[in-house]
Amino acid sequence: MISPLESRILDKNSECLGVPVSVLMDNAGRELAKVVNTFATGRTLFICGSGNNGGDGYAASKYLKSKADYCYFREPRSELCIETSKGIFSQRYTPELMENYDTIVDCVLGTGIEGELKQPYVDFIDKLNSLKKNVISCDVPSGFGTDHNVIANTTVTFHDKKIEMSEETCGRIIVADIGIPKEARTHLNKGDFLRYPLPKEDSHKGQNGRLVIVGGGPYIGAPVSAALAALRTGTDLVTIFTPKRSFIPIASYSTAYMVRELSSDDLCIDDVQPILKACENADALLIGPGLGREGTTTAEATRAIIGSVKIPIVIDADAISHVAGYDDLYKNAIFTPHKRELSRLIGKDDPTDEDVQNVCGHGAVILRKGSVDRIYNGTEIRYNQSGCSGMTVGGTGDVLAGIVAGLLSKKMSNFDSACLGAHICGLAGEMAFEEHSYGMNSEDVIAHIGHVLREGLE
Repeated sequence: MISPLESRILDKNSECLGVPVSVLMDNAGRELAKVVNTFATGRTLFICGSGNNGGDGYAASKYLKSKADYCYFREPRSELCIETSKGIFSQRYTPELMENYDTIVDCVLGTGIEGELKQPYVDFIDKLNSLKKNVISCDVPSGFGTDHNVIANTTVTFHDKKIEMSEETCGRIIVADIGIPKEARTHLNKGDFLRYPLPKEDSHKGQNGRLVIVGGGPYIGAPVSAALAALRTGTDLVTIFTPKRSFIPIASYSTAYMVRELSSDDLCIDDVQPILKACENADALLIGPGLGREGTTTAEATRAIIGSVKIPIVIDADAISHVAGYDDLYKNAIFTPHKRELSRLIGKDDPTDEDVQNVCGHGAVILRKGSVDRIYNGTEIRYNQSGCSGMTVGGTGDVLAGIVAGLLSKKMSNFDSACLGAHICGLAGEMAFEEHSYGMNSEDVIAHIGHVLREGLE
């Protein structure tokens, strides 16, 4: 099953893969017509909306075996709906019009509608449901996902069932293949930017992500890069908890984030409770960048934090080594390992996809970095092909961890955060490489994150 959002993502990604939405619409019309040809009785009326769901209805006209009439609930507005409706006689919808037909083909509203349905759609749905006609819905019954929806006898849905579809509201459910490439789901592309949680216009500071980062000590730049990357990804507030020896250089590098000094030169047990307390007012935690493995109780403190924290977490760099083998700590965590760290985490060199998926079965998401990134969640693998060879430069892994943690703090799911984070980081790296070639560095990648978001969210 897929969500309405995933349905829109598949459409967009298909277009990026060379299958235009116009082709998908024509295929959808053909499949809808097959169902109408089979299940329609008596006189048939198509009621079409102004968007692509209405376009699917118009596209069915040339594949119908028997005459059907058309009416428009709203005049076509989307470019494809306008184009597909050309040459088809369609009268304006009136509630009384439906009474003269035996079968109603519902093409008014598609996926993407949620919350409280507004007029005149509420009256239309109430009227149609009261008539007890033979209703065939296109993709989903109009109003699906809201507090008001059409009760269909048959629903032809495209590519896959939508989440929460049931016979109670959708009737007979027929899944139709409309030619969406497999890669539209398995390979990240521009459509995946639809997952990005846009801030509400009336939101305030802190409502779009509060991130805690635990890192630094022997290495200074890593937590800084992660923090700046998270901020460029749209996180509102970032606080770095860092040991004494790295506090001053990290605090003096930028005013964009907040810094809290830990009790000694390395993360230790005494730091666990203050960090957990801070996490109570945060949305996500990133632990590991620059942390090192020198401290005598750093590993123990890392495991204590991960085992007790109540918010989603990204585990990066040396923190991966500290928890490797402690399967009970993997739940609700995203791991961002390079090749050696992955071997420690899985417990073998060059682990297979199956090996990694087995570890994800404990509740983890693993972002396996490479020329093609692979993101695992225990049941599914997605692939990210963005990026370039210039990204072997030091610090890009910290940038990736920061982007993923930033998305996680914006309340995206673990799997979606890892997937979109990998894609954004790769695209920013490509932009940096175009400008600086092999002279690019991790700061150049950070500088281009905002450009990637602007283009992806257009």
